[in-house]
Amino acid sequence: MTSTLDIEAFTQGLYINGQWQAATGGKAIDVVDPSTEAVLGSVPDATVDDAASAVEAAANAAEGWRNTAPRKRSEILRRCFELMNERADMLAMLISMENGKALRDARGEVAYAAEFFRWNAEEAVRITGEFGTAPAGTNRIIVDYQPIGICFLITPWNFPAAMATRKIAPALAAGCTVILKPASETPLTAYALAAIYEEAGVPPGVVNVITTTSPGPVTSAILADPRVRKLSFTGSTGVGRTLLAEAAKHVISCAMELGGNAPFIVFDDADLDAALDGAMIAKMRNAGEACTAANRIYVQSGIHDAFVVGLAGRMQALKLGAGYDAATDCGPMITKKAVDKIDRLVADAVKRGAR
Repeated sequence: MTSTLDIEAFTQGLYINGQWQAATGGKAIDVVDPSTEAVLGSVPDATVDDAASAVEAAANAAEGWRNTAPRKRSEILRRCFELMNERADMLAMLISMENGKALRDARGEVAYAAEFFRWNAEEAVRITGEFGTAPAGTNRIIVDYQPIGICFLITPWNFPAAMATRKIAPALAAGCTVILKPASETPLTAYALAAIYEEAGVPPGVVNVITTTSPGPVTSAILADPRVRKLSFTGSTGVGRTLLAEAAKHVISCAMELGGNAPFIVFDDADLDAALDGAMIAKMRNAGEACTAANRIYVQSGIHDAFVVGLAGRMQALKLGAGYDAATDCGPMITKKAVDKIDRLVADAVKRGAR
């Protein structure tokens, strides 16, 4: 499929107010196939002015979307789910090409990502509110839930579809408009999904997608606009701290999913095969490029040797290759920088006695 996939269809421009447009600075970001380091295509490199345009588009669309009947919003989200499933093979191939993950993992991600639209399509009609009696008995208390406002969503490169839809779908269900900034390493999936949202009936300006190599200035400009009321970020703890500090200047509500340092623990009485199955999933899902991946494996002495032999055998059996090769179990790391980091860690471990 790599020969038939039209990459240019996903590099048309920034997606702002339902239109594809070039970046005002005229610059572009090359998107690289991590399997070959060949350039797949280029997407616009958004400036602060482009960010302001995205905020304006989201603000202009806000009233119409919040006043759209919940049933109508639900139907649009359901259609997003259906279209993602209809285009699952295309989306999976695109993810494998720009991210490097094995096609099997990419297909799983597409199914996972689409499910956020089905779930939130059902929840869109269940935003009810509350009605009660004040403790004194003299008044009635009414709680009415309203859309919080424009949501700024920042997603990582390791799950370019799922991390976007898990943020976009609930925001749209609640009646909010959004600006998505996907990772510059994997923007093609985000733009492909934007076209699907439009086809599903999402009005212009409700979803806006911008890519940039200047995340600091662009993010600061967006958060400084008082119409932006929500920030959702998935990524490193360090960047999360910086974003929380920036958002605090404007008292913006934040939702953060940061980092991870997960242990995997095996006791002597564990089922060895089940423990090995679990370890491979915990460590090698998405080639280990996940915040939930096991960073440390602790094995009790009684089962240690058998576990090490079993885990080494399973690791050696993995077929390495391009993510979009159907036979591949483990694709490449996202960038050469990531490969170099792993090399340093392995060299350091060997120096300290690892074998």
